[in-house]
Amino acid sequence: MFELIANDLRSKGYSIQKDALPPRLISELLNVFASIPSEALKQAGIGRANDLQANHEIRRDEIAWIESTQGGAAAQWLEFSAQLQQHLNRSLMLGLFSFESHFAHYAPGAFYKTHLDAFKGQANRILSVVLYLNPEWGPEDGGEMILYCDRGTGTILETVKPQGGTLAVFLSEDFPHEVRPAKRHRYSIAGWYRVNMSNTLRVDPPA
Repeated sequence: MFELIANDLRSKGYSIQKDALPPRLISELLNVFASIPSEALKQAGIGRANDLQANHEIRRDEIAWIESTQGGAAAQWLEFSAQLQQHLNRSLMLGLFSFESHFAHYAPGAFYKTHLDAFKGQANRILSVVLYLNPEWGPEDGGEMILYCDRGTGTILETVKPQGGTLAVFLSEDFPHEVRPAKRHRYSIAGWYRVNMSNTLRVDPPA
């Protein structure tokens, strides 16, 4: 599967893989998410670091960052991500340096309007990853991720149903995308691979 992802990224810049991880692991990740206290979930914001701010007109999801210290299914997810990083660096010479990810919860009615995960030359996010955790999801449930062509035409490249086990990988600077309003609770993991943009004055990404 890693080679399929690499080939897709090489040819079109994005890859959608169904049943990318075992159902058991998807179920365990969902259980980890469910065990997070509600007060530990934070309203997602837009921007970065000191510029981070909540904007309910743009996005209404809530998140909890995944840490290696969580162990169990979370550690297995991070190990999978590390193996994918290694394969893509060898196959595509992307120079991916680090990875970060968080759980994302979209309550009924929540959405994320069209956006880019990184702007060209202004951030070090190179590759975006989304893993869906809901075991069952029908067309009537909404919450699809829409991947657009980056040509200002509004051309839809892919409509991704948030079905558990589906993995979406795409170049962060190249594809505007949105999450349409969910009609029931929607659970996923969003992550980003970064390159190293450290200099003598700062470490970016942080260790």
